[in-house]
Amino acid sequence: MIREPAELHVDDQGRVELPLGLLAEAGITPGASLVAFSDGDGRIVLKRAEDAIKDLIEKGTL
Repeated sequence: MIREPAELHVDDQGRVELPLGLLAEAGITPGASLVAFSDGDGRIVLKRAEDAIKDLIEKGTL
């Protein structure tokens, strides 16, 4: 289920606060380690660090 998008703002230091509901929906808990990367065309992807490492291992790039 995809919820209504939340409008977010980047502050002067480049930070963005994500709503707890959005994090919970994605299975991300406060304090979790994340990996962020640009997916091009104005998109930024966040992944749990353990999931990103697992993806690299499965692809044989780590």
